[in-house]
Amino acid sequence: MAQVAARAGVSGQTVSRVVNDSPRVDPSTRLRVEQAMEELGYRPHRAARALRTGRSQTIGLVVTTLATVGNSRMLQATAEAAAERGYALTLATAGDSVADAFDRLAEQEVDGAIVLNEASALVPEAQRPAGLRLVVVDAAASSDLVAVHSDHVGGAAAATEHLLVHGHPTVHHLAGPADSFAAAERERGWRSALAAAGVVAPPVVRGDWSAEAGFAAGAALVDATAVFCANDQMALGLIRAFAESGRRVPEDVSVIGFDDVPEAANYRPPLTTIRQDFTALAHRAVALLVAEIEGGESAADESSVVPAVLVERVSVAGR
Repeated sequence: MAQVAARAGVSGQTVSRVVNDSPRVDPSTRLRVEQAMEELGYRPHRAARALRTGRSQTIGLVVTTLATVGNSRMLQATAEAAAERGYALTLATAGDSVADAFDRLAEQEVDGAIVLNEASALVPEAQRPAGLRLVVVDAAASSDLVAVHSDHVGGAAAATEHLLVHGHPTVHHLAGPADSFAAAERERGWRSALAAAGVVAPPVVRGDWSAEAGFAAGAALVDATAVFCANDQMALGLIRAFAESGRRVPEDVSVIGFDDVPEAANYRPPLTTIRQDFTALAHRAVALLVAEIEGGESAADESSVVPAVLVERVSVAGR
């Protein structure tokens, strides 16, 4: 820092202010210091900064699996959102024990953690290290938990209403696992839309998020003319099952998914679906956690529900 200060012609305190992004630095002075840092190859020492500030500038991400599309896309988006705020990200896989993941993160002295999807359901029963700040994704908020999630209910209702508007007498639902918060919320949105239209909900067919489960569900949905699938992977398997049984999508049966995975536009036919904005979800979760860590209030005042929107393609036709 002394070398940077000498090169830029400023005090060591000014260099410190630039490093810590203080607003109390003239823009031209900041530029001069940043140029000196680049010329000298100066990088702040994370461990030294942690000793001084009491913060490691690192957050944890807790998952049970990265095999699902949602979790892998959230990992990427969360890493980017954390980096934009000057935080590093460390990953902890939970398996059956979120408490063990919390302990590992506490040993690494992270400033807080974001818990994703399936792991979020395990948080209420888990022993948490004192002082570990948390934001959970896809879980209900409580008095001691900050939560953020996509608008699963609203998205599912929009998908169901879209199929009803196209003249289908009812809409069947290929649901996700019974213990999943997202699956339960999407089922709730489907049921609410049917109830609002005065339609009795048909029996739910349940899968495990995989395309294989969607394919297997085809046998239970042979009489359906419209199916709302709880995710795009199951929709893919279901469309294949219909094709192999001689039923055409959308001519004989309409299908809507949820997530809008990158491949959905290239399904055969291109899939109408509900788009989850994983980037917005990750940024909201990181903003809420950083607000908890740094004691700010603006991010915490924001809504914890991220909109999900209908993306129309060609897998839906009128009756």
